[in-house]
Amino acid sequence: MNATSAEATPATTPTPGRIVLLTTSHRVAPGLLSWPAWQALRAADRVLCADGTHPQLPYLREAGIAVDEASPAAQELVDACAGGRTVVVVATGEGEPALTDGLARLAGTGRVDMPELELLPASYDLPGARLLDLVQVMDRIRAECPWSSRQTHKGLAKYGIEEAYELVEAIEEGDRDELREELGDVLLQVVFHARIAEEDLEAPFSIDDVAGGIVAKLIHRHPHVFGEETATTPEEVKEHWLRTKAVEKQRTSVTEGIPLGQPGLALAAKLASRARTANLDIPLPPVEGIGYDLLALAVRAESEGVDPEAALRAAARAYRDAIRETEG
Repeated sequence: MNATSAEATPATTPTPGRIVLLTTSHRVAPGLLSWPAWQALRAADRVLCADGTHPQLPYLREAGIAVDEASPAAQELVDACAGGRTVVVVATGEGEPALTDGLARLAGTGRVDMPELELLPASYDLPGARLLDLVQVMDRIRAECPWSSRQTHKGLAKYGIEEAYELVEAIEEGDRDELREELGDVLLQVVFHARIAEEDLEAPFSIDDVAGGIVAKLIHRHPHVFGEETATTPEEVKEHWLRTKAVEKQRTSVTEGIPLGQPGLALAAKLASRARTANLDIPLPPVEGIGYDLLALAVRAESEGVDPEAALRAAARAYRDAIRETEG
């Protein structure tokens, strides 16, 4: 071959290949991967995973995917892609930050012909998936924490009341960050009590039983959503709710189910609400005294659509501010 023909033949540029970082959610059952993920795994020249105990590995191998337990450095991974090869890295729970940082540094030098890098989520969290994390964390705390492992329903009762009041305060103050935090604290109480309930020897139940019960109740009490009933106004919705609730509970009095331990104004307003809803015309007791004056005010507030507890708290906060202003 003469020099002229040699110069006419361009040099072949090596193909840098492709790196696929495959991420999965531990909240989704292992083996339930997306179709693009299975395509990438089957087409790969090599599949790597740094964690030999990764929950996906048994399912990948059962599907005929050869997985090498290896944790290559960034340069080693780039070299493994030489010649247009595709390497899939099954990411661990941390997401392989050391590897991705190393690849970013190599790319930043400008001296390395980098492979194509693709982040491929193989499974996604569904809405509410973080609740599974909360259940798992609570399970471990219950088993290993000296304080939490000794708690009982009765011992935790006061915290449930405190957290509920703090949630109400966050709502009334309009603090969004505080609202999110207090909702979490209330949710913790639910999960904590459900975890304790699992250990009961006579009548155990779990968080799944709690969730299943409220789901069934909501569906049954919303026939206009899940059934053939219709409701176009809030009043009609309330009518459906009360009717289905009455069938469920089979109560002989409208006062049944009202907790007597709640704050007095709220209790009075609830009693008045039940009586009004049942079309009962009940005169107030003809007795004088501050308690009966407060009862009359609570009944009046309820009839006007005012929450007497909220109204009194608002007035009390204004009184607090006046005290502070006077104190200087």
